Amino acid sequence: MAENSSETSSSGHRRCLAHSLEERSTSACMGSSKWIRLNVGGTYFLTTRQTLCRDPKSFLYRLSQADPELDSDKDETGAYLIDRDPTYFGPVLNYLRHGKLVLNRDLAEEGVLEEAEFYNITSLIKLIKDKIRESDCKTSQVPVKHVYRVLQCQEEELTQMVSTMSDGWKFEQLVSIGYGRAHQSEFLLIVSREVKGEASALPNNSGQLVSIGSSYNYGNEDQSEFLCVVSKELHNQSYGTNSEPSEKAKILQERGSRM
Repeated sequence: MAENSSETSSSGHRRCLAHSLEERSTSACMGSSKWIRLNVGGTYFLTTRQTLCRDPKSFLYRLSQADPELDSDKDETGAYLIDRDPTYFGPVLNYLRHGKLVLNRDLAEEGVLEEAEFYNITSLIKLIKDKIRESDCKTSQVPVKHVYRVLQCQEEELTQMVSTMSDGWKFEQLVSIGYGRAHQSEFLLIVSREVKGEASALPNNSGQLVSIGSSYNYGNEDQSEFLCVVSKELHNQSYGTNSEPSEKAKILQERGSRM
C-alpha cells in the first residue's frame, strides 16, 4: 500500500509540473507587451505575441520569449530585425494567425517552404510538402499530346533534314508527291514532338523547305483524332517525269510506313 501511494503521489506531481510549465508558457506569451513589431527584410509586420507562440519549437516562439541564446537585434523603432524575404513571410505569419495556408498565384510554394523551414514551423512544413507532392502528381498524370508538322522538301534535302532534327522532334512518315524543280523527286516529311501545353516550332535549316499549314496538337483523350494532309495543283511550274526516288528516299518511306 505504501508503494502504491508513493507511485500515485509521484504521478500526480509530474502532472502538476507539466501543467505548471504549460501555464508558464502561456503566461509568458500573454505577458509583457501584447504586440510585437518585426522588421523582415525592410518590411514591417505587426502581430501579437500569442500568434508567434503558436509553435513552441519555432524560431518565432523563441524570438517572442527573448530567448537569451537567440542572437536577435532590434532597429531604432524597437522592431526585431530578421534578414529574410518579406514577400514569403506574409503567408507564414497568416498561417500562424488562422492555421490556413493562403498563397497568391504569383507566389511559389517552394519559396514559402524555404521560409517555413527557416522558422522551423513543423506543421506548415508538412502542409506545404504535401501540397507540392499533390501538385507534382497531377502534373505527371497529364496525358502527353503531340504536335505534328508536315514539311515539303526535295530529295537532296532529306538526309540533312532527318539528321538535323532536334528538340524532341521525331521522324514519322515520308510521302512521295511526285517531281519538282530540276527533275528532282519531292516528298512530304511528317515529324512529331511530345508536348505539355507549350508552343512548338521546327527550326528551318534550309531556305527551300516549305512548312505546310501550322502546328496542331493531337492526343485528345475523349476523341480519336487524325492528321489530314491536302494538296493543290500548281500550273505555273514545269515538272519532270523521268526521275525515280533514290535508295535513301525509298528506305525512309519504308521506315515511315512501319511506324
